[in-house]
Amino acid sequence: MLSDVMEDYLKTIYVLQQESGERVATSAIAERMDVTSPTVTSMIDTLEERGLLEREKYKGVELTPEGETVAIEVLRHHRLIEAYLASELDYDWTDVHDEADRLEHYISERFEERIAELLGDPRVDPHGDPIPASDLSPPQDDPGHRLIECEVGDHVIVKRVRHRTDEELRYLSQSGVTPGGELEVIEIAPFGMITVEGGQGRQSLPEEVARLIRVAPIAELAQ
Repeated sequence: MLSDVMEDYLKTIYVLQQESGERVATSAIAERMDVTSPTVTSMIDTLEERGLLEREKYKGVELTPEGETVAIEVLRHHRLIEAYLASELDYDWTDVHDEADRLEHYISERFEERIAELLGDPRVDPHGDPIPASDLSPPQDDPGHRLIECEVGDHVIVKRVRHRTDEELRYLSQSGVTPGGELEVIEIAPFGMITVEGGQGRQSLPEEVARLIRVAPIAELAQ
């Protein structure tokens, strides 16, 4: 049996691997989980001993096939719960993450199946992140590109919004920047602000917030 904390680490490492496409540094895990590097190092030792990850000095860690399967299962639980909360319990998409974090470790396989059946086996969660399939194969998903990589005049649709804090998600929601929403890039300031126009008019987003947003060209999606 793995503890909740072990599962959280595996899930975090998996997500970071998917974002970067490479081994994950201890510092990146510490930053994402808001813990100290020594705490991460201690947990990495434990997970390595259990055969759930591999570590290469100076290059970081990556999950073993067994560790990846555990991470994908926890991620499936998490994202299905988020979808259920938003669809059936009228939670706002900005408020589902923490609830799912608390529940993801405790639902049974039967409960997971019932949620998926009720929701019509959804492909993405309320943030636009892909929900792994029941066979726990790695999700095949085109994440799009970052909003900060766009150019002035680009017309895009928001594919995914990464959760970092609930406050940032609420800020984006109030600005009309939500998964599935359309945006036009109006201005990219040299000091790190990106101005977009969407359903709530023009909004200027700090670069650190814009980094959370992945988009796809509207013309590309229409093909």
